[in-house]
Amino acid sequence: MIAVDWVAVSGVATAGATLVLALATFASVRSGNRTARIAERSLLANLRPLLVPTKPDAPPQKVGFQDDRWFSVPGSGAIAEVGDTAIYLAISVRNAGSGIAVMHGWYVHPNRERGASPYPPLEEFHRLTRDLYVAPSDEGFWQGALRDPADPAFAAVRAAIEEPHAMVVDILYGDHELGQRSVSRFLLAPRDDGRWFASIGRHWNVDRPDPR
Repeated sequence: MIAVDWVAVSGVATAGATLVLALATFASVRSGNRTARIAERSLLANLRPLLVPTKPDAPPQKVGFQDDRWFSVPGSGAIAEVGDTAIYLAISVRNAGSGIAVMHGWYVHPNRERGASPYPPLEEFHRLTRDLYVAPSDEGFWQGALRDPADPAFAAVRAAIEEPHAMVVDILYGDHELGQRSVSRFLLAPRDDGRWFASIGRHWNVDRPDPR
């Protein structure tokens, strides 16, 4: 009769059970991490804004500047006007995303930029004097002003308005948690009636990988 070493058998069984438990724990942790990542992405997607121009039938936006200059910006429209001491710019925008949009800064290109050309470094953006908010599925506006004639963009933008010819405005914004920053590029094109038409050119992710 063959003698059974029950101590050895017990050790092998214990090791096998430990291995099975370890594999099950690993699979559970991996599944939990994957579920957590999916939940996080879903939460961030629900906070993510996306700015686009308003539709032509949208109500006009009343936009005021700190020197008491006021403008009415129509749907799908923009303002580009040279004043005595400043250049005034404004765009009627709509938030097509699912989260609140908070605008932080802007950069104006005095000429039409190709869609593939990148947005400028963030440190070159003009910072807004106040954060502008647009609720999800709602309409609002962006505004900016050039007040320093020594700014290289001042003369170029004034020439673009007075000629007139198309310009581009890059708007930097994010969600209400001040994350998920994006840059949306708007084209401002002059119309025959002296007004300006706004259209969207491209969107970039700043804090997330760009899909392109």
